[in-house]
Amino acid sequence: MDQAKKEAWAKQAQTIIKNLAKRNMEGYYCETSQEAVGKVLELVEEGASVTWGGSVTFQETGVKEALEKGNYEILDRSTAKTPEEQRAFYQKAVGADYFFMSTNAITTDGELVNIDGNGNRVACLIHGPQHVIVLAGMNKVVADIESAVPRIRNTSSPANAARLHTNTPCEINGVCGDCQSPGCMCCEIVVTRRSRHNGRIKVILIGEELGY
Repeated sequence: MDQAKKEAWAKQAQTIIKNLAKRNMEGYYCETSQEAVGKVLELVEEGASVTWGGSVTFQETGVKEALEKGNYEILDRSTAKTPEEQRAFYQKAVGADYFFMSTNAITTDGELVNIDGNGNRVACLIHGPQHVIVLAGMNKVVADIESAVPRIRNTSSPANAARLHTNTPCEINGVCGDCQSPGCMCCEIVVTRRSRHNGRIKVILIGEELGY
């Protein structure tokens, strides 16, 4: 990445961090994934219970690997195979100390915009886990909510559909079909405009292109 883009992203991140603070959310900027891993390990105390939603960024940054190697209680949803196990896991996940996720988009004014299928990810963002840490590459930044939804539907969703094999129009055609398919990933559209609880939501912006 060229220096000019790095500088622009760093300045943009500081603007977003100021706007997150107005919304009672904490913001941090890390130029690299390696720095982001270090910041996470500063924020999460040893022995804490940790879980996550479906997030490519969580893996790409190395945060998942670092937590698994550390002294934490790892709640891994991939271990739940049957519907009964998945339900039992979700009941544990909502009580976790820390929930990790990315965001499908973040506005320059500090709003988080997410679209979800099952709703477990946005549910934990809204309520449940004591702390939520959002990891977001600067490629997720948009001007406003009106820009966020088209970005998610035509950039994030087709890539996630290809990864998860949803057999939705966005997987087949590469663009949103505004579908009502059984595998639809756009069942809930959630805008987080403010956190009521002090210190609960922390957003780590990362100066790299990460996730979708």
